[in-house]
Amino acid sequence: MSRLLPEFDKVLIALGMAVREARTNRGLTLEELAQRADLDLSYISIIERGQRNPTWGTVRMISKGLDIRLSELAHRAEELERQL
Repeated sequence: MSRLLPEFDKVLIALGMAVREARTNRGLTLEELAQRADLDLSYISIIERGQRNPTWGTVRMISKGLDIRLSELAHRAEELERQL
């Protein structure tokens, strides 16, 4: 990724990457995660692409759907952000 991305964009892209990574590592489809998190499939897809700034509550619902701690998801997003 380009180091010229605005910082805010990096945060959103990194969060999306962390969600996608956790989802695929668990063998879940977007549809399965959407059902487990009680969110719309297209909304999760937009988050995974870094095109939406989800609320803290939404990120919490996603982490529950992924069956991981919210802090674990946030930590991974921070790691990925440093790579952008």
